[in-house]
Parts: sequence; C-alpha cells; structure tokens
Amino acid sequence: MGGDGWAYDIGFGGLDEVLASGENINVLVLDTEGYSNTGGEMSKATELGSVSGFTLDGKPTPRKDLGRMMMQYDYVYVAQVCLGADMEQTIRALREAEAYDGPSIVIALCPCISWGIKGGMSTNLRVAREGVHAGYWPLFRFNPMLAVAGKDPLAVDYQAPDDGLDDFLAKQDRFASLLARDPARARTLHSELSKDLAREYTELEREVKVYEPESN
Repeated sequence: MGGDGWAYDIGFGGLDEVLASGENINVLVLDTEGYSNTGGEMSKATELGSVSGFTLDGKPTPRKDLGRMMMQYDYVYVAQVCLGADMEQTIRALREAEAYDGPSIVIALCPCISWGIKGGMSTNLRVAREGVHAGYWPLFRFNPMLAVAGKDPLAVDYQAPDDGLDDFLAKQDRFASLLARDPARARTLHSELSKDLAREYTELEREVKVYEPESN
C-alpha cells in the first residue's frame, strides 16, 4: 500500500517489476494526486491545470494513466475506485483483486487537504462523487479471470461525463486559485482537461468492445 508519489514516480520501476512478475500480490494505491506528506507538490498523478508545488501556473500536462498502463499486461487485475462515489464498486474491486490468483492493483482517489476543498475535508466524499460524475476520475475494473472464462474482462463503472466539471474545479483552491489570478490560462487548461476526460471515457467504452469475446 502506498501513495501516488511512490506508485507513479519514485517507486514506479519497482511497482512495474512486481506487477509484471505475475506473482500473486495485491497493491493498493491511495492517490491524492500529489506529494501530500511534503506539502502537496506535483507528482505524475497530478491532473492537468492543477496548481501545486512546482506548477504554480497550472500543470500543463495530463496525469499519468497508471491503471490503463497496467492493463496492457493483460494478466494484471486493475481497478480504479472512489469510495465517495460508489462504495459498492470499491468493495467489489477489492474482493475481486484479493480473489485473483495473480498480481492486482487497485487505485483509489483520496481527496487531500492540499486540494483546498472550499467546504473543508468534511465534504470530501461529496466532492469526490461530483468529480466522478464530471468524468474527472474514471471508475473501471479489468479482471483477466473473466477473459479466461470467455467473458469481457473490462467493466466501465461510471457514466459519460456530465457538465459539472467547472463546478467541481471551482470548489478546490488548487484549480480556483489560477482562475482568480490568470483567468485566460485557467480556462484554456480547464477546457483541455474537459476534452481529455471526454476522450478517456470514449476510449474506455471502445476498449470494452475490443475485449468482447468473438461470437461463434
């Protein structure tokens, strides 16, 4: 179990080696989208447009898509979850990962105080849920056991992004601060983020069809 700074950045080589080994190991990543224990600096999990240490003008690149990268092995169980958005999906993913006889990784979105949530951390579950509805954090499960059984291994567990992204971003200082200081740049980055999220949902839906077993 570790954070995104370890999983996406400084420990990624080791994480990749372990998951690629095929050994029966379960990994849980608590993703706060930054180095929370040292002040909220940018990690490769930090999303496009976010203001943090080393990205005072908004991060100009999207986050590293760790989950879908690990899916490429085809024999690693992969899930992206958010407890505040869908508790049932989170529990199902953890149970499936534990039952899978092979490497598994579950990546959980974990709102952090460094996000600067305007209602305080007591509202973090609601804010996380709004993020999932806006497409900010995709929910999916990739279970290789289903492919062995002749079933589609990929399940997309969230709907197409709604129009709530701007409201979601406005509730966090890490995005709202740039909007107040440099509105033009913030709107450009937020627009690019919206396009990326819509494209990610479309790609996941296409991948579901790609993994569908051929009918006899």
